[in-house]
This record gives sequence, structure tokens and C-alpha cells, in this order.
Amino acid sequence: MGGDKGDRAPRPRVRRRRGQGELEAQVLAVLGTADEPVTASWVQERLGADLAYTTVITILTRLYEKKAVTRSSSGRPIRWQPVADESGLAALRMRQLLDKQENRDAVLSSFVSALSLDDEHLLRSLLNENTRSEPPPDEAER
Repeated sequence: MGGDKGDRAPRPRVRRRRGQGELEAQVLAVLGTADEPVTASWVQERLGADLAYTTVITILTRLYEKKAVTRSSSGRPIRWQPVADESGLAALRMRQLLDKQENRDAVLSSFVSALSLDDEHLLRSLLNENTRSEPPPDEAER
């Protein structure tokens, strides 16, 4: 009768669509494993067969426009390389967002006030290390 599980057709597998940010992160992660600049085909092979070559090119181009990757313009095929590791790229995105704001003081103040106590201590420690290694701004200008 109708209650037999064998009577049901198998459900088709639905591929989850990945968001732009997720794809960018995956491409950057793959680029980070390379020892030298690589082609879009190389990136595509490591990301899996379900991602179209044109999608990989689009993502790489967006990352290039965001200054997150560089590309060689001499010869074909174009080769791509990240400008920094994952944490360096996150810092780049944070600086780019901050640069777009009119009131940097308010943005930084809001950012710091939202940090956990551990993160705040870490940030203070990093700032102290950085200020010890660099002369004050007015001394550097002399």
C-alpha cells in the first residue's frame, strides 16, 4: 500500500548555494595553500567540481578589486596570489571599512566597547607592543 517506504522516489540532492563572502573566503583559503601564484583553473580544481570556472574568475576579480589578491598581467594564463594570510585579509577589510567612515573616533570607540574583556586586554597588549617598536608620530616626522 501507500505506507511502504520503498514506494517513495528518492529526493533529489539540493546543492546549497554559497554566499559571495563564503566563496571569497574559500578562494582565499585555497590561494593561501599555494607556494606561488596560481591560475584560476588550479583554484577551481581545489574548490571542487561544482563551481564553474566563470564563477572562480568572478570571485578572483572581486578580490582583486578589493585589493585582497594580486594578479600577474604578463602572459597567459593570469596567475593569482593573496596579498596576505587570512588574518591579514581580515585586517585589510576592517581598515577598508574604517576608511569609508566619516567619524573614525566613534567607529573605533564602538568597536572597542563591544570587545570581550579578553579581546580588550589582547588589543591593549598589541598596541603597547606596537608603540614600543615605533617612535611617536611627531618624532618620526622630524
